[in-house]
Amino acid sequence: MISVQNLTKNYSGQIVLNLESLEIPKGQSFGLVGNNGAGKTTFFSLLLDLIQPTTGHIISNEIRVDQSEAWKTFTSSFIDESFLIGYLTAEEYFYFVGELRGQNKADVDALLSTYEDFFHGEILGQKKYLRDLSKGNQKKAGIVASFIGNPEIVILDEPFANLDPTTQIRLKGIIKDLAAQQGVTVLVSSHDLIHVTEVCERIVVLNKGEIVKDIETSTKTLKELEEFFSGSTSTIA
Repeated sequence: MISVQNLTKNYSGQIVLNLESLEIPKGQSFGLVGNNGAGKTTFFSLLLDLIQPTTGHIISNEIRVDQSEAWKTFTSSFIDESFLIGYLTAEEYFYFVGELRGQNKADVDALLSTYEDFFHGEILGQKKYLRDLSKGNQKKAGIVASFIGNPEIVILDEPFANLDPTTQIRLKGIIKDLAAQQGVTVLVSSHDLIHVTEVCERIVVLNKGEIVKDIETSTKTLKELEEFFSGSTSTIA
């Protein structure tokens, strides 16, 4: 589904990402972890063609993302609140995204109805602009908007941050269902090792832009990650 070859990104001569090879198959729940500056957001930005690679490329479903926009029809994401349109209400934003992705209001309403528990009565019908919602509720709106249009790939950067415990638990169930039941390839980056271990069947650890671990999740994974990070605090940037 996603293939990375000889991918690098340099800023002012400094290499911030250096991935020789990475393959992510269709329907996999894929976790990306690492300390600040490890290259997680850089990788997602390259995958979404928000920045250009210095060398190498990413192929998504047989489409090279830096040379064609065809990948946009099956790829969706929520990186941060800057992806939102602050002067719209949540409903207006959902319908706007739906129109971009070929969905009418009835299609969008049908999808939104399946996330009532996740919204917890705090998103729809509030008559508030997105900019006036709390950080957590902005994140909930952005995450659900990324599900509109039946994407085959969903990319979520730090999706658990700013969410209360109940919403975090519900989000974990949603991510598991997307991958296991709907066959969506879900990419999640997170600083929370517990959450990412619970929802991802595979976890890649980045350190200074390079892959240092590629783990198939098991009952031992959390302990392995905790030992790695606790023993590497002085060397990981």
